[in-house]
Amino acid sequence: MLSIQTCLRDHFLISMPHLEDETFAQTIIYICDHSEYGAMGLIINRPLNFHLDKMLSHLGIASSNTARSIPVYSGGPVQSDRGFVLHKNYLGNPWLATHAVTDELFLTTSMDILEAIALNDNAEALITLGHTGWGPGQLEQEITDNVWLSCPANSDIMFHKPAEERLQAAATILGVNLNLMTTHTGHA
Repeated sequence: MLSIQTCLRDHFLISMPHLEDETFAQTIIYICDHSEYGAMGLIINRPLNFHLDKMLSHLGIASSNTARSIPVYSGGPVQSDRGFVLHKNYLGNPWLATHAVTDELFLTTSMDILEAIALNDNAEALITLGHTGWGPGQLEQEITDNVWLSCPANSDIMFHKPAEERLQAAATILGVNLNLMTTHTGHA
């Protein structure tokens, strides 16, 4: 069983420069759940080529002008046809399918949240198609293998930084400049 010290829920995973897997190279992942059964997260710095208004139009949901500026992200290769919304609790309603990540951050997969975001000009939400996932012990092994750095998550980075700045902003929390790190790994 994981201890409090090893649980990475509400943490960022920062890909190491030597990670060559095209799916995860140069990514920052927000971990939504982590237990002895595995881990689940969302890539938060890979915007797709469309915004929320296009998704809402496809679903037949009316939207405000704000929806034109809300990007949709590729959250990962698992269930890439399914939407995931990471949001703050201020949206308030009891959504049909919500998981509390923290006291302030929630992950919702039901369409009712999209309707609320479409009409709320101040919504702090990150919308993805797909997610990332690890089986039991897999993420821990990848961290041991020096594939990822981890640090506590920061909602300002998730919701307010431009996507292209999020990776380095998270690394800065650790005092790391990813541009100065080598792409080679080794063990002393």
